[in-house]
Parts: sequence; structure tokens; C-alpha cells
Amino acid sequence: MGQNNILKIISAIAFIALAAVSCWATQESLHLLQPDWPQALCWIVTVAFFIIASLGTKLIVDSLNQNVYVENRGKKLIGGILILIFFWLVFSMPTNTHTFFYRNSIRSVTNSDISTTKGYLDQLRNNTLTERKIRDKQTAFTNQVWSLFAGLEAEIKNDANPGFGPNARRILADFATLLEVPRVDPLSFNDRSEQARAKLVDSYRAKIDLLMQNKLTNIRNSMIAPDEDTYKAMASTDWLNLDFAENMIKSGDLDLNDAMAIKEVNSRLVSGYSTIKTYNSYVEFNSGDKEQYLPTDENGNPKDAVTKVERMLSVFDVWRDFLNGKYAGRGLIIWVLLSILVDVGAFLFFDIVFKKDQYTI
Repeated sequence: MGQNNILKIISAIAFIALAAVSCWATQESLHLLQPDWPQALCWIVTVAFFIIASLGTKLIVDSLNQNVYVENRGKKLIGGILILIFFWLVFSMPTNTHTFFYRNSIRSVTNSDISTTKGYLDQLRNNTLTERKIRDKQTAFTNQVWSLFAGLEAEIKNDANPGFGPNARRILADFATLLEVPRVDPLSFNDRSEQARAKLVDSYRAKIDLLMQNKLTNIRNSMIAPDEDTYKAMASTDWLNLDFAENMIKSGDLDLNDAMAIKEVNSRLVSGYSTIKTYNSYVEFNSGDKEQYLPTDENGNPKDAVTKVERMLSVFDVWRDFLNGKYAGRGLIIWVLLSILVDVGAFLFFDIVFKKDQYTI
């Protein structure tokens, strides 16, 4: 009898220890999902649900124990299974897994989300995509101009027919079309010597270059977005806010396990996501990122973007992503097993403590 009491005392201590771990993990998950809830409320809900789940296992064990009398054995067995399904399998185990996985992964996920978002905001605040398009168009136009000029130069320097003839005049007409000017007036030319022709080429080069620079300016002005100043300012603000958060994380001054702290980080990410989505036509996305920032439903209609951090805060989203294979290689299955073992161990010790030892009516 004494040994049995000692076993029950040890089992009670073990149950309390494992139950404390399980309840801590569950309330952490609840608090991440609902950071505005008082943490005491999360504890109350968690402890109550865990006790109910433990009682469910006792109902199952007692119903299966043929050495004790149990009234309505079949109903209690079904009741215990239902209690275990709803209060443990649906609630406690998934939330525990969420907390273990979150604490193991949140730093890398947050750093990745911030880094990627800052990269796209950087494109906006520096107008990277538009500037490259402008540069590419200006380069292509410049190449056209100097390619045409090479023909003019060859025509002027042609020893077989030196000077400025009909072919040269035709090229000037082509320049007028290319440069979008009414006409390119020919320069006066009397001397057909080699030196005079070289000097004439240089004069035309300067004239064409001046007209080309005006056209290049027009190209730039035509490609600059009217809301450029707006999105550059918004992107700069979002970038600086995320940079501040990133530095706080690196220095250890911001605890990502704190529900309110990670909520603030996520709010900064949401603002960045919103800016990127609004001005996505000025952003060049890397492979696979466009769907993250510009998600669509099954019909191809736009829907609200959810940050990677925000998905980590939700036990539902973490499990949904896990079942869809998005966390392959992150070891989530290990935390699933740990959560199961902690809870099953607690239930076993609970059943030992409250086990019926004899057949009674």
C-alpha cells in the first residue's frame, strides 16, 4: 500500500511537471494568436482544457479496465474519446506544436521576411526598375543615333565622293525623324580637304549630340511616374521602420517571443507589404515572391497579402502550411512528436494518480 502511495506521489509530481510544460506551450500559442487577450485568461482556458482532456483519458482507461466497475461503460468510453479529440487532438496538441515550432523558427522567418521586404522597398525608394528601364531605353536610343551617325561620317569622309551630297542630306532627314525635330539643317561646307571634312564631322557630332541629349531628357521625363515622389517617400519610411526593427532584433533588444513585440514587427511588415502591393508595377519580383506579395484566389482575383511572420503567429496557418508541405526541411515533425509525448506522458501519470484499484459498485 505504501509503495502504491509513493508511486502516486511521484506520478502526481510528474503529471504537474509535464502538464505545466504543455499548458505553458498552449497559452503561448493562444497569446500569439490573440495578443490583446490578458495572458491570465489564456492560462485559465489552457489549464481548464488540459484538465478536461486528462479526465477524458481517465474515462477511456476506466472504461477499458475490466477489473473495476464502471457504469455505462460504453457511453463513457465514447465520451472520453470525444473529449480527447476536441480538447487534446484539436486544441492542446496543435497549439503545443505551434509554440515549439514558432520558438525554433521565428527568428529566421522574421529575418527573411524583413530582408526580402526591405529589398523590394529599396527598389521603390531608389526607383530601381524605372531607372533601369529609362537607362535601357536611352542606351538603345543612343546606339541608334551613333549607328546612324557612323553612316553620315562615312559619307562625308568618302574619298570617292567627298563632301556633303544627297546621301548625307538623306541621313540628316533620318536624324530629324529619329530625334523628333522638324529638321536638321546642314552645315556650310566649302573645303573638301581631309582636314576640313574631319572638322565637319566633329561639328555634326556636336550638333547631333546636343539634339540627342534633349531627346534623352524627353525620354526620362516621359517614363517618370507622376506618383514617383509619393511611393519613394512611402517606401523610404517603411524601409527605415523595418531597418530599425531588424537592428533591434540583432542587438537583442527586441524579443520575438513576446506577443506584443512580434505584433509590432508584423505591423511594420504589413505596411511594407501594402506599399509594395500598391506600387507593384515599379517592382521586379524574384522567382516565387510575387505570389507572396500579390496573392490571388483560385479565380485569379487579388486578395489580401499575409506576411510570413503573420502566418507564423497563427496555429491554424502553421498547420495548414505544414500539411501543404511548405515547411519541409524545417523539422516540424519533431515538434509534433515532442508535443504528443509531453501530453501522453502527462495523461499516463494522471491516470496512475487517479486509477481505480479495485472492483467496486
